[in-house]
Amino acid sequence: MSKQSRCIQTLPVIAAVALTANRFVSPTGGLPAAGGNTLGVALSDTAQGDACPVERLGTAKVVASAPIAKGGGIEALDDGRAAPLDEGVLVARALEAATVAGQIIEAAMIPN
Repeated sequence: MSKQSRCIQTLPVIAAVALTANRFVSPTGGLPAAGGNTLGVALSDTAQGDACPVERLGTAKVVASAPIAKGGGIEALDDGRAAPLDEGVLVARALEAATVAGQIIEAAMIPN
């Protein structure tokens, strides 16, 4: 489990829904569409209507939905978890492997 991230840019976003730390956030402050674009990763649990710090550039800690290979591409699920890239938008690259669902790993963010 990663204990670090290297943030280059954090943006405040008003949460359109309750957001969970270490999960992807849509450009509108909600949860992303499965395989869709993301703004970045929530840095903290945030209630709907509150400002959430979103890690946009650099590396971020993300919650894996399944095993992800080190160096593998990542797409977002509709609950904000990271999934191995299939047919969605490449939003990050795994800097370490996830061996089980729920594991937190460090990922390099890819602006999209």
